[in-house]
Amino acid sequence: MAILPIIETPDPRLRTISTPVEAIDADLLRLIDDMFETMYDAPGIGLAAIQVGVPKRVLVIDLQEPEEEGGPPVKRPLVFINPQILDGSGDLSVYQEGCLSVPDQYADVERPASIRVSWMDRDGRIREEQLDGLLATCLQHEMDHLEGILFIDHLSRLKREMVLKKLAKQRKEAKAA
Repeated sequence: MAILPIIETPDPRLRTISTPVEAIDADLLRLIDDMFETMYDAPGIGLAAIQVGVPKRVLVIDLQEPEEEGGPPVKRPLVFINPQILDGSGDLSVYQEGCLSVPDQYADVERPASIRVSWMDRDGRIREEQLDGLLATCLQHEMDHLEGILFIDHLSRLKREMVLKKLAKQRKEAKAA
């Protein structure tokens, strides 16, 4: 396994629409393992293949939530291949989202509170489930990447510009250090 470089905005590759996975083979399974290692190292809770320069409809998620309140985080890696949202609730929820491709920047984003989703798992089984809470939000965020959309695209123009200015300032300060 390897830690892959994460592409950051404004890299135009992040605007690429990813293509469907045709077959689950050794290369794809290696990519998935590398994506998990990269995501855990970052650290993050979700990563789309395009964020590591591979325009395929693959994403990994691990919310790393504790079994019990106050307990240690537990790894529950999830793989979504060719995911599709079949239905979204009319109820909306707001989460403060961040993104490994827009490092250290966060903003409130409103999305459907629950979604019905189908996808293929890493073993090639077709799955369909109703998801809600943080998992539904995270999946929608990562699926946006498959369409070339970043979480900042859901913000008003003014808020998006503020986030991008903060990011530019952070990069400038990091270069000077």
